[in-house]
Amino acid sequence: MDKFFLDLGTQPLANNFQKNLKSQSQRFYKLKVIYNTHNFFVKIHKRISKKIMFNSKYPYRSSLSKTFLQNQKKLSKKIKIFFKPKKILEIGSNDGSFIKNFSTKKAICVEPCKNLAKITTNKGYKTYSNYWDTKLAEKIKTDFGKVDIVYSANTITHISNLKNVFEAIKKLLNPNGVIIIEDPSLLECIKYNSYDQFYNEHIYIFSLLSLNKFLDSIDLCIFDVENIKTHGGSLRYYVKFKKNANFIRTKNYFNQLKNEKKFGLNKLSTYLKFSNRILKSKKKLISILESINNKGETIIGYGATAKSVTVLNFCNINSSLIKFFVDTTPAKKFKYIPGTNIFIKPYSKKLIKDVNYIFLGAWNFKKEIFNKEKNFIKRKGRFITHIPFPRII
Repeated sequence: MDKFFLDLGTQPLANNFQKNLKSQSQRFYKLKVIYNTHNFFVKIHKRISKKIMFNSKYPYRSSLSKTFLQNQKKLSKKIKIFFKPKKILEIGSNDGSFIKNFSTKKAICVEPCKNLAKITTNKGYKTYSNYWDTKLAEKIKTDFGKVDIVYSANTITHISNLKNVFEAIKKLLNPNGVIIIEDPSLLECIKYNSYDQFYNEHIYIFSLLSLNKFLDSIDLCIFDVENIKTHGGSLRYYVKFKKNANFIRTKNYFNQLKNEKKFGLNKLSTYLKFSNRILKSKKKLISILESINNKGETIIGYGATAKSVTVLNFCNINSSLIKFFVDTTPAKKFKYIPGTNIFIKPYSKKLIKDVNYIFLGAWNFKKEIFNKEKNFIKRKGRFITHIPFPRII
């Protein structure tokens, strides 16, 4: 049974950055989050059309993060050593940050956003600019035959019909093949109060508990999991056909399952407590920002992420509290953060040197940012974060 536990108010589409404040393309929806007491899935209530969310203007670029690039390069080496795939398919290949580690002869890309699909196509990779489903899987199987590895990072949770997603994968996967999925970890999300993991593109936030139960019902089996640091704490799932005897369940798998149950991810009360913490977090963050502004100090934002859109709109934060954001993403420069009047400027050191306070929109890349902004920290500059609770660091 579905149970509402969190109301994040009226939200815009998280990646719908605006050229001007009078734009008529702004869309809003009610962002409410649900926990299902039967299958343990946590999901948002309102589903936005995939054609609206993922199109030729999609701004996110995975290759702009050094942390993400390092993570995918390391995984690619592991895949080559342990699985030795002859063919590999990536669902949601973005600008090719993962697939570039494999030969164009072995790799196949699926990327519905045409602006991104063009990037991997130009690099020589066969790229299908289509939404993933069983029809596309049949076409790829006809064109290339079956594959040994299906990889997808931060994409599966964006697709509403999970059964269709995995039935499509099953059509393409060799009997001894492996599915590797990376997505934000529900345990880390709840544990560290990262409510900004919820926005229109994140239809689900997976746990091992929920995904395990679902995959078991369609003849698939998770045999290993890894905790990784990307996107504020993610899980990497390794999945096989149940009949595939080449892999057995690991200690990591059982430890993760134990930790999720111990924390209470299978109990509604856990989510209700989380909701209460988020309401307190909102009040505290606003209080911190107002206090700094009352002292005559200027606050800017760092990283105009989809996550930050949830926070800013939930907390009703505008340019009176955060003057502007800096960001390196080309498609976000000189635009406004959705739902706000906060302008995004191209990142430069000059914009940072005259301020003493920076709000971490890209908090999940804190280590990377701190290394980059050593001079800001050295001169006693301070960052503001809302994770795991609002504070100045």
